[in-house]
Amino acid sequence: MKSSTKFNIIGLLFGAGFGFVLGAANLHEYTTIHNMLSLEEFDVFGLMGLAIGTSLPLLAIFERAKVKTVLAGTLSLSRSKVQKHHVVGGAIFGIGWAVSGTCPAPALVMLASGAGLAAVTIAGLFVGLGLRDAQTSRAAGGAVTQGDGEHRTTVGVGN
Repeated sequence: MKSSTKFNIIGLLFGAGFGFVLGAANLHEYTTIHNMLSLEEFDVFGLMGLAIGTSLPLLAIFERAKVKTVLAGTLSLSRSKVQKHHVVGGAIFGIGWAVSGTCPAPALVMLASGAGLAAVTIAGLFVGLGLRDAQTSRAAGGAVTQGDGEHRTTVGVGN
């Protein structure tokens, strides 16, 4: 089996497991997110806190130990100062989250569970990504860029 196929299968299995956890925690239900955002229930905040409280120290330990990752070599976490586009992007994400009652991963769980309106949210995600790419291209003078959204490099057309 090709290495890329193996990674895709592993990614699919982890994604399905993540989706199962989201579904089991009812994070694909609008009322769960609405109750959290209106500060009526705090379960989701606890789940997020647990995820951060677990991953943050583990990532710091792994970075210090220079752990090799499967795809990217030595683990090296990027750090950046808060900038205006972080705040604006976070606000847009938060507004979208509050209006739709979901964010990207739970939207897929919603769709898989039969909630057809999740397709509207998923379409909105792609529209937002397209607008971000158009804005980034304008800011780079029309050049084609690649990167993780935070760290971008200009590439030649056709690369």
